[in-house]
Amino acid sequence: MRSSSTHILTSHAGSLPRPEHLIEANRARAAGEASDEQAFQAQLRAAVIDVVRQQKDLGIDIPGDGEFGKAMGHKINYGAWWSYSFQRLGGLELTGSSLWDMPPRRRQPGEVVLTSFGDRRDREKFRAAYTDPESGVSTGPRPTRFPICTGPLTYTGHAAIAADIANFKAGLAAAGLTEGFMTSVAPGSLSRIGNKHYRTEEEFLFACANAMREEYKAIVDAGLILQLDDPAIAENWDMINPEPTVEEYRKFSMRRVEALNHAIKGMPRDRIRFHLCWGSWHGPHTTDIPMRDIVDVMLAVQCQAYSFEAGNVRHEHEWRVWQEVKLPDEKLVLPGVVSHATNVVEHPELVADRILRFASLVGRERVIAATDCGLGGRVHPQIAWAKLETLAQGAALASRQLWP
Repeated sequence: MRSSSTHILTSHAGSLPRPEHLIEANRARAAGEASDEQAFQAQLRAAVIDVVRQQKDLGIDIPGDGEFGKAMGHKINYGAWWSYSFQRLGGLELTGSSLWDMPPRRRQPGEVVLTSFGDRRDREKFRAAYTDPESGVSTGPRPTRFPICTGPLTYTGHAAIAADIANFKAGLAAAGLTEGFMTSVAPGSLSRIGNKHYRTEEEFLFACANAMREEYKAIVDAGLILQLDDPAIAENWDMINPEPTVEEYRKFSMRRVEALNHAIKGMPRDRIRFHLCWGSWHGPHTTDIPMRDIVDVMLAVQCQAYSFEAGNVRHEHEWRVWQEVKLPDEKLVLPGVVSHATNVVEHPELVADRILRFASLVGRERVIAATDCGLGGRVHPQIAWAKLETLAQGAALASRQLWP
């Protein structure tokens, strides 16, 4: 994994806007209306090649495949970052309901378990806003069919991940690039689906780790950078009622980090980066856990680089955490310096200021400028691409100051 040796490198968190024709092709394929799989795969590869080229043209140094290989059947699909795995795992049964539809319950004394998906504490606090269709507050569409684990969990997505890798490598080659990243859901976030097979939550968590390890290894073995998406480490806090103590939550989260480290054991750390966020839905987020309370939990993940929200108005101030926390040697950070949470396109000088804050605290070579979260589906495609352009422009401004 490259560091910013001569200028501030740029990347992003993963999801990028899908072209209309690919969205329609995915919808038809999911509905069983398309029979020519070879034609679909050719269309997908062309789209990936194009999205890599677009990133290079805008000045993104470390591109992704836009998560184009992750199934989506409509323009706005917020959950593809993890729901894609439902089709790549054996032992799951798709049901007609989802965890969002299950009645909330309260945890018992001494128990720390997820008690609610649909009724997070932020949603309870701002119920009028969340239920008003004209408020602009949204959590995104919910899955119509949700999986429950009913048998031994196995990885069955070998052909799918092989196709993703081949398409992305074709895109990198066409753009003349050698480094790129591909996302994959982490065990802690995946394990939030239902379980009727494993006796304990811990058994199921580590079963998720063992199954997903095969996807992680395929990405790393292909010479790509693996990005582990694990918003659960931060956003689970808002899904436990009543609110636990910070120490209870840290212990709860560390078990998920242990499962993740188990899944990547033996893989080169310099090929792995970790993405943490507080959930990308457009809401108040007043019940987010502070970064200072979980930063060492994040740093316990055995990888080289850490991606996190640092550009939206709920978390931008938390750059100060790095005044107190020492980034371990040889580690890198990918702070979000443009946000998915607003349609306003950040000014390049603001982006540069955000980059310079982190460079002053952890060193210029250890900062890669990125986005808070995935842009695909959260803002209009035209705005998303404008945000990536201003990201690159801001990084160039910061670079001229840091390498005068």
